[in-house]
Amino acid sequence: MPPISGSARSAALLTAALLSLTACGGSPSAKAGAPGGADGYPVTLENCGRTVTVDAAPRRAVSVDQGTTEILLSLGLADRIAATATWTDPVMKGLEKANAGVKRIADNRPSSEKVLDQEPDFVAADFESTLAKGGVAPREQFEKLGVPTYVSPADCTAKDNTRDGDGVRTGALTMDSVYAEVRDLARVFGVPERGEKLVERLRARIRKAADGIDGSGISVLYWFANSESPYLAGCCGAPGIITRQLGLRNVFDDTHEEWPQVNWETVADRDPDVLVIGDLTRKSQTAESAAGKIAFLESNPVTKKMDAVRHKRYVWLSGQAMNPTIRTVEGVELVAAGLRASGLAG
Repeated sequence: MPPISGSARSAALLTAALLSLTACGGSPSAKAGAPGGADGYPVTLENCGRTVTVDAAPRRAVSVDQGTTEILLSLGLADRIAATATWTDPVMKGLEKANAGVKRIADNRPSSEKVLDQEPDFVAADFESTLAKGGVAPREQFEKLGVPTYVSPADCTAKDNTRDGDGVRTGALTMDSVYAEVRDLARVFGVPERGEKLVERLRARIRKAADGIDGSGISVLYWFANSESPYLAGCCGAPGIITRQLGLRNVFDDTHEEWPQVNWETVADRDPDVLVIGDLTRKSQTAESAAGKIAFLESNPVTKKMDAVRHKRYVWLSGQAMNPTIRTVEGVELVAAGLRASGLAG
């Protein structure tokens, strides 16, 4: 996902906060009264190059990205979430009531102090950059306090996050990475059967959405944010899942960058048949909303002559549907519906 503004604190401040918490009576896990000795614990996972051990089902989890929060809510774990942060969109339909009772400590990335104030016994994030230097805090800083951390496998599987920007895919992302996250979190929280049921529902939705769609010969472009130097999807992230499921061609499938920034002249030259545009409610980039993006496209002299703009072939997606989350399924559904409505496919 393109950069999100938010506060970050130094490792020194975090270390001081950790020492303060420890002096006040032990780790957040101990304070939260997390149960021990339950069947299936400890749970040990290999996660983004780290071994994560959870001794008991979390009772005060902090999910610092929207995607992991929505998975936990979908698993019926709202009462186990102490706080959430970093949102680009309204919560997924059907989860409004559950989400209403969850404390939001920041719309963007929270400070490490705000996270620690919740006395977490588990911290989860969508992106490696969230739990790294320059983000909320590095994972090892939480682990020093005995707080297990988890990062979505979709952000580290076949992906190089060491370069500038949003990373480079070394292979095509598949929904298997998202399903693995669902299963991992369900196992961590002691509800593995709920994870399997959720995965099956997601698989069924994709099958239904893609049924009868033939996107061969149809080109598409995915625009996440920013009108000055737009973030567009490369070949192999979450938009790549949508593209492959529907048999489409991404006009920027020649780049493995997650969200390369491309000039509008190049976009106009590639002239996609359909524009999939992010409809975000955050305010950290220019042209966040779909309405704002369309207004730009239809007034800019470089883009207003594009075929998709002239024929208004737009599909609106939430930011979360364009990220590797359970809402990527929603992306498949909405793009398929858009293709049918336009008469281009199925």
